[in-house]
Amino acid sequence: MPADSFYSLKTTTLSGEAADLSQYKGKVTLVVNVASKCGLTPQYDGLQKLHDEYKEKGFSVLGFPSNDFGQQEPGAPEEIAAFCKKNYGVTFPMFHKVVTKEGADQSPEYDLLGKGGGSLPSWNFAKYLVGKDGKVVQFFASKVTPDAKELKDAIDKAIAQK
Repeated sequence: MPADSFYSLKTTTLSGEAADLSQYKGKVTLVVNVASKCGLTPQYDGLQKLHDEYKEKGFSVLGFPSNDFGQQEPGAPEEIAAFCKKNYGVTFPMFHKVVTKEGADQSPEYDLLGKGGGSLPSWNFAKYLVGKDGKVVQFFASKVTPDAKELKDAIDKAIAQK
């Protein structure tokens, strides 16, 4: 896979296990920088609904906790996982806490997403729609909710791609 493919990356799950994103090759994913103490945290509910609605069509939401904005994800991995499960019934894959902002500490995931999507998150719950080839199809700002028509239309279109 080319180095510009999100699915060429190896990462770590929220529980600390090695994860190879190549398992999503041929699928469409929505990569979201999430936070537990944000005004937008209720988007977890919509993200879970989106994941459930589309998972049989080769789609998955991928959550990457981030403490970059307002220190709104201060928790340890176990706390984040428990919060998401208890409050929102999250079953979509969650990965290690990342740095989304440009700089020496920026995670490889967000370095690649930022280059491919043309922008980096300016707040929590920014969304990257990643196509079957691992390339960013479209970037959606935090205010675009999981049930937004423009987002669902883009997901439908990406899933329909051969």
